[in-house]
Amino acid sequence: MGRLNVTLCGTELENPVIPASGTFGFGYEFAELYDINCLGTFSFKGTTKDPRFGNPTPRIAECASGMLNAVGLQNPGVEAVIAEELPKLKRVFQKPVMANVSGFSVEDYVYTASLLDNEEQVGWLEINISCPNVHGGGMSFGTDPDAAYEVIHAVRKAVKKPLIAKLSPNVTDITAIARACENAGADAVSLINTLLGMRIDLRTGRPVLANTTGGLSGPAVFPVAVRMVYQVHNAVSIPVIGMGGITKAEDVIEMMMAGASAVEVGAANLTDPYACPKIIADLPAVMDRYGIETLTDIIGIA
Repeated sequence: MGRLNVTLCGTELENPVIPASGTFGFGYEFAELYDINCLGTFSFKGTTKDPRFGNPTPRIAECASGMLNAVGLQNPGVEAVIAEELPKLKRVFQKPVMANVSGFSVEDYVYTASLLDNEEQVGWLEINISCPNVHGGGMSFGTDPDAAYEVIHAVRKAVKKPLIAKLSPNVTDITAIARACENAGADAVSLINTLLGMRIDLRTGRPVLANTTGGLSGPAVFPVAVRMVYQVHNAVSIPVIGMGGITKAEDVIEMMMAGASAVEVGAANLTDPYACPKIIADLPAVMDRYGIETLTDIIGIA
């Protein structure tokens, strides 16, 4: 293994940098700018059972050191993703890709994950449990250990590929959710998803977002993400993928010291489409500056 190589659920990655779902489309859009095979892998756009138009606009709002989004999981539905998006991706990306799965009932998750599990290109299934449970009063699956266990356990029984539970930070104790997912059969956890936030337009006195609230991402959430990754790494025995406000190589090092085996880069892709290749290129020099021989040496040393 090289200096930057890491292992994620038994698969070796050339480096730990993974563009996060919802910030990288289905990959081929970014392939027009650079060779995306330089990435460890990437998590493609959150996919649901049925097509979704998403929330009404405006659904993006800027804020200091980050952004709010309430896109609403806009996607063409799993069958269109398999028939149209994955063949386009295959022409430009020769590595296994991470499929991000969303749903509004346990049955939704199982259906979507089962179809994607059959796709050769898919290496991991990232299950976004931050979605509202329509049969549970609208509460997010990821805010209740029992609900998190239920959905991950059901998907685990239906699929063969490695399962990654993507966790919501909007909880009192994220370690309880992480342990529930591990007990349900998750092979890894990824965190954090966005923090719930809101902006108000001073001219109108109304919320900026049509959805009223949205998910806060960007550098503002980085210290929260580092704290939660540290806590979860010390609470479970499965790998942790760290995300939340990563913009530079130093952030990758810090997140891995907190316990991440790999990292996902989100909002940075929206402000600079070359963010990920820049981070990868900068990593060796930053490692030299801090006397780090290989990235695997620093996982969880904090």
